[in-house]
Amino acid sequence: MANSGLQLLGFALAVLGWVALIACTALPQWQISSYAGDNIITSQAMYKGLWMECVSQSTGLVSCKTYDSVLALSASIQATRALMVISLVLGFLALMIAAMGMKCTRFGSDDKVKKARIAMSGGIVFIVAGLAALIACSWYGHQIVSDFYNSLIPTNNKYEFGSAIFIGWAGSALVILGGALLSWSCPVTESKAGYQAPRSYPNSNSAKEYV
Repeated sequence: MANSGLQLLGFALAVLGWVALIACTALPQWQISSYAGDNIITSQAMYKGLWMECVSQSTGLVSCKTYDSVLALSASIQATRALMVISLVLGFLALMIAAMGMKCTRFGSDDKVKKARIAMSGGIVFIVAGLAALIACSWYGHQIVSDFYNSLIPTNNKYEFGSAIFIGWAGSALVILGGALLSWSCPVTESKAGYQAPRSYPNSNSAKEYV
């Protein structure tokens, strides 16, 4: 059974990654305007996220606007939104489940085997949450690359990776790693392992008496 130090490390990594996913979902810097062409205006930069798009002037002024219509958005943004929200919800549930199964907490049952099973369940849910976020970020990143190399899209309308998508990838990796460490709390039925059926042997003194 995994020790409490390994459990605590996995829980801390998973929570840190989940917080990074929250920041990633809220930030608008999922993609930033590209400066690959010669006629690009560098006095302003455009950012696009899951919920809004922003324009940053060279003077430091930033103005943002939320998307007017959800149905008018591209399929990649809608799918990424859904996967990130699912990931955050699953991460919150995994946090609650794993906290009850930690050895250093007094929530739930006092049975070590049951607590180990609860911690393992929380780790599995963390892994699922991390995979959902990883798929969302990778899908969105693939769309950015496809649009960047698409010759039909004008150069001044092309975008590159923003800081939020890198935070999403890092957060997904931390959540998956933390969930994997928690999943190592594989329960071992100590009661069955420590119990041995009594074996009856003939008493040597009794045998001598009959002889």
